[in-house]
Amino acid sequence: MKRSIKSYVAIGMLSGIAYVLMLLDFPLPFFPSFLKVDFSDIPALIAAIIMGPGAGVAVEMLKNVLDLLTTGSQTGVPVGHIANFVTGTLFILPTYFMYNRVRTKKGMAMGLFTATAISAFAMSILNYYVFLPMYEYFMGFHLPAEIVVMAILPFNLLKGVMISAVFMVLFVKMNNWLIKERAVFTK
Repeated sequence: MKRSIKSYVAIGMLSGIAYVLMLLDFPLPFFPSFLKVDFSDIPALIAAIIMGPGAGVAVEMLKNVLDLLTTGSQTGVPVGHIANFVTGTLFILPTYFMYNRVRTKKGMAMGLFTATAISAFAMSILNYYVFLPMYEYFMGFHLPAEIVVMAILPFNLLKGVMISAVFMVLFVKMNNWLIKERAVFTK
């Protein structure tokens, strides 16, 4: 689908909102302080619902590029930004595809539940084999493999539930507007 100027402006605006939400991150008690919750995937979900999955992925990418440019990376290589992008993409794509098949509140809830499970389990595997070794290589500190099961998996499940709950409230309130905007962008 060919994108219009309006689509690019909307993607840029939603990326900016996602970037600001990314800056408002916070840790959860009982988890390592480097695991933080933010709600920056919500604008990407909105972009995906309105303009398609490519727009959602673009918002995920742009928010991470903006964050990298303004805050930098502790490792010199954007390991955390890559992990955030992958996590967000693994969350918005299943949500989009499930909702696209069943365009109801129940369909959205099923999509968010599925996305939470997929992203949490996939990121556990990716953290074990890719991201934790990258942190060890670039920063020289070792994290025990047990951290994946003891902290990363439960954290990502809880984060997915939190994002899903907030998004469902917004989705219920914004559903008519989302349907109208989707019709505008998919003409």
